[in-house]
Amino acid sequence: MTVGTRPRRVTRVTGAASAALRSTLESPRRPARVLAAFPLAVYLEVRSETEPHVIAVVTGEASRLPNAVVLTEPLDGLSSGDEGWAGDGTVGIGGLEVGVRRWWDPAPPLGAADPVRLPAALAVLDAIGARSPRRPGLDPAGAPALLARGCLSGSLVDGVTAAEGLIGLGPGLTPSGDDMLSGLLVTLRHLGRAADAPGAVRLADWLAAAVTYDARTRTTPISATLLHCAAHGQAGPEVLGVLRGVAGLQALEPAVHRLLRLGHTSGADMLLGIRIGLSAVIAEAAPSEAAPSEAVMSGKERS
Repeated sequence: MTVGTRPRRVTRVTGAASAALRSTLESPRRPARVLAAFPLAVYLEVRSETEPHVIAVVTGEASRLPNAVVLTEPLDGLSSGDEGWAGDGTVGIGGLEVGVRRWWDPAPPLGAADPVRLPAALAVLDAIGARSPRRPGLDPAGAPALLARGCLSGSLVDGVTAAEGLIGLGPGLTPSGDDMLSGLLVTLRHLGRAADAPGAVRLADWLAAAVTYDARTRTTPISATLLHCAAHGQAGPEVLGVLRGVAGLQALEPAVHRLLRLGHTSGADMLLGIRIGLSAVIAEAAPSEAAPSEAVMSGKERS
């Protein structure tokens, strides 16, 4: 140690980690670095070839992403470029060391959902989306409409082609195209199972393989990690709350409004993906009960 310097003070705290991170956090310690630092969240990129390779260390006031370790203490004095590590049951950033003591599930199953109630839930999503001042970052009549048509028709070629064109589309840490795809993947997987629509789950499998194949090279590291989480049905409580509302397990409208408050456009982008996925589930699970959403099929918001 250089004469005149003092060892860096280490603050040790405990946190609750997403089960999506179990493999990364229970592996031997690997080096990492801070990609972005905010008052309520720090994004740490782990030098690993496995997913998820970005860990969100967040306070209880931040959105609980599916790749998050949640703390009760504030995040102070951390900056982009800071060195860290992850593994052996801990996450370290600068002088902060987080020991994981609890785990939470980012992909809890919905159970059974009555297909007959799904069209009414979709009408609620359409109506709230049309009234909300929070708009998607992408024109719904553009690439999202192409994806919606592919999902509704059950065409793997059209769906995969459209999804590949949306990866990384739009600005920000999580581009709009990625947020929309995340909402879609989680909806197809969870509601497909809940409404006994195996075709929707198979579609989720194909789309997930397509969007995660080279996500690291086509979008931001943070967004690539969230796409990998969504491919496994893993999402934050705002998205899962909307799906629970659609399935009749909690109030739907408050859950939709909570989702829409996320980010500048992230919530609205995810809601658009949920609506596309729900329309596809309805088309398979209850084709005789209701037609797919007019707003989703046309790519236009109803006023």
